[in-house]
Amino acid sequence: MTTSLPRYPGRQRVTQARVLRSEWIKLRTQPSALWSLGSAVILIIAVGVLYSLLREARPPQGAAAIASFDPVSVSLSGVQLAQIATGALGVLLVTNEYATGLIWTTLAAVPRRLPVLWGKAGMVVAVTIAVTLPAALAAFLAGQEVLSRQHLTTSLGHPGVAQAVIGSSLYLAVCGLLGLALGAVLRSTAGGISALFGLFFALPIIAGFLPGSWSDDINKYLPSTAGQAITTVHPDPATSLAPWTGLGVSFLYAAILLGAAALRTRRGDAK
Repeated sequence: MTTSLPRYPGRQRVTQARVLRSEWIKLRTQPSALWSLGSAVILIIAVGVLYSLLREARPPQGAAAIASFDPVSVSLSGVQLAQIATGALGVLLVTNEYATGLIWTTLAAVPRRLPVLWGKAGMVVAVTIAVTLPAALAAFLAGQEVLSRQHLTTSLGHPGVAQAVIGSSLYLAVCGLLGLALGAVLRSTAGGISALFGLFFALPIIAGFLPGSWSDDINKYLPSTAGQAITTVHPDPATSLAPWTGLGVSFLYAAILLGAAALRTRRGDAK
């Protein structure tokens, strides 16, 4: 008895939509990627609530301190840690394939290579926004409930608040792209995540040692500082860029690194 293989009518072409669908399957079957997404959600909500509790216990004193208090950035403080989780997601989507050897199968199915990178980038952005936007909204609402005990709250309809909540999710998607690009360039999980820590935390520390006003002038153009400007309603112009400008600067870093990743993917070997 012979088993006949299924026949597909017409020629099966490699399209970006099919590549994107395959990347969705890969993501759903990678426990490490799912853990990264889950960690991002937990960090956004838990850290936001905990910091809100701390500020509720130690409220600002004096008219000037109260006027400069930003309840939105307090509620969204977990984004500062969640950026590592979403960045790690981007790294893992690439490096797991190199670690397991699945990359050979992927590149055999998609010989042109670059659609694979764009498919992973699209999946990182879509999944990150879908998961972190509800988490950011939940963190904001929970944080405002805590801060209401000291009458330090704001509403979602207040100018700039919805922008900060939505923008925080967009920034985390950019962090995922940064991780994806670093993973594609370095092709090492440890190397990619270490580079993320350097990009997000080491560079601001180094900038802090610069003399005089150089520190603030340079620091506000670094990827994490620039991107996190979107999480505040009234950023300080001396130390931070305008919200959308900062997000644009962080995306520019991601675009440059993705360009390097595209060259590495197209011209390099699969090792």
